[in-house]
Amino acid sequence: MTLPDLVLQGTYGRLAWAVVFAAAFAALLPASLQRSRRAVALLLASLMLLMMLPGQYSPAYWIALAVQWPSGLLAGLCLVRLARPWRAAGAEEGMPLLMAAALALLGLLLYLDALGMVHLGLYYWGFGPRAAPLLALALMALCAAGIARGIKQAHLFALLGALALFAVLRLPTGNLWDALLDPLLWIWAVVSLAIKTIKIKQGVVQW
Repeated sequence: MTLPDLVLQGTYGRLAWAVVFAAAFAALLPASLQRSRRAVALLLASLMLLMMLPGQYSPAYWIALAVQWPSGLLAGLCLVRLARPWRAAGAEEGMPLLMAAALALLGLLLYLDALGMVHLGLYYWGFGPRAAPLLALALMALCAAGIARGIKQAHLFALLGALALFAVLRLPTGNLWDALLDPLLWIWAVVSLAIKTIKIKQGVVQW
């Protein structure tokens, strides 16, 4: 088991929470401000400064006591959301269907495993010194191939970044699954999957 450096982990956590909250607050802004580069940049910078305050003065300190750090993938997808003003008009919004389905299934398996309803030892496998890094590298290769083919590039970059943070720095916790999933991201994935499934049945979108 290889754990991340505590200083790096703390810095990552503060910045990651700033990104997550910035994306959440940006979604509440009027549509015109959501597309304003200046407004989004100012919001993100302000939250980063707030989260980087020392010790108990930082909201991240108290958030971490309750829910620890966000996954690298959640932070990456929130960055994709914040990057809307810089992306081409008509770029895909929301979580891709395949990603939502994979995350929803992974979260369900981890939850059932934690409850003892299945006996796979999945979470502890994520700390593995060989298998977990090898899986991360394999997924990174698939991400790179997808990006090269122009498939869901922004979302694959988010996944690639999360995997790279784990492979190189073992962030956020040293566990592969913590790099790819957390409770907030799992809820997002389940809701996205449900919405997209309904739209597919209604013929609004296609697979």
